[in-house]
Amino acid sequence: MDTDDLVLFVRVAELGSLTAAGRDLRLTPAVVSARLMRLEKKLGLRLLNRTTRQVDMTPDGHAFLQHSLKILEAVDEAQSTVALHRDQPAGPLKVSAPVAFARLHLAPLAAEFTKRYPEVQLRLVASDRFNDFFHEQIDLLIRVAELKDSNMVARRLAPNRRVLCASPDYLTREPALETPSDLVHHNCLLLRFPGSKQYRWTLAHPSGQLEVLSLAGTMDSDNSEILTDWCLAGHGIALKDTWEVGPHLLSGRLKVVLSQYPPASYAVTALYPHSQYLPPRVRSFIDFLAEKIGEPPYWETGLEWLADSTGAPLKG
Repeated sequence: MDTDDLVLFVRVAELGSLTAAGRDLRLTPAVVSARLMRLEKKLGLRLLNRTTRQVDMTPDGHAFLQHSLKILEAVDEAQSTVALHRDQPAGPLKVSAPVAFARLHLAPLAAEFTKRYPEVQLRLVASDRFNDFFHEQIDLLIRVAELKDSNMVARRLAPNRRVLCASPDYLTREPALETPSDLVHHNCLLLRFPGSKQYRWTLAHPSGQLEVLSLAGTMDSDNSEILTDWCLAGHGIALKDTWEVGPHLLSGRLKVVLSQYPPASYAVTALYPHSQYLPPRVRSFIDFLAEKIGEPPYWETGLEWLADSTGAPLKG
């Protein structure tokens, strides 16, 4: 039995759609349908009830799905174990990361990683939403956020700091900023998407106390790079990570405001499921990222002055 057919069946079952499974696996609907029919013919069972709108599993399909998952897990472990013994990671690697971080930092490193490990097929999912780790078959999540899921193993890749920033043009036009309460008189550019809490900014006072501000503005977006563009254009104040706006701080196109009240910051973290077995391709990618990012991270080169203004050391 072709294990690729099992992979296809599992994706159809998980997504509930031949079209969606084909898109995920880069197959045409006709190929998907033909391969499923071939699998059912080999088994002598009907696994799926197909309609024009959806796909439902038969009782035999439900039973076969559980066995298929076990088979694929065993095959994956066997392949990775062989790869480990020959010190060469192999197989598909699906990584999810926030859109801006994926574009600015992961995408430029992808070619180097696949050149170092040519038998790994890297699939990068750029998304600011919180992916369904298991249903979307994500191998590794890269997150820059507060972590609350105890079902995942977290490995810190790099320290990260956030700043409040605005363009010089905006700051010359608008009222002075001296304390966090002054933010209510400014246009705050907010990141909004389902599950996001970034409309609330947590700032640390020099005394160490935290202040949580629920803010509003005339412009918000579910894409952090759009907020950066608006901020550069002088439309308001944004809460930004140094990995995203470091070059603009260096060039002077953006200025840090309320530096004595630094925003709460979270490390860049790699997340994967609790398991006694971590595929070599996943471990290799994590080690590769940690090596390339460095500590202090390369995106803070030239921003040593920022450590003095926020009180956060470069090497966190």
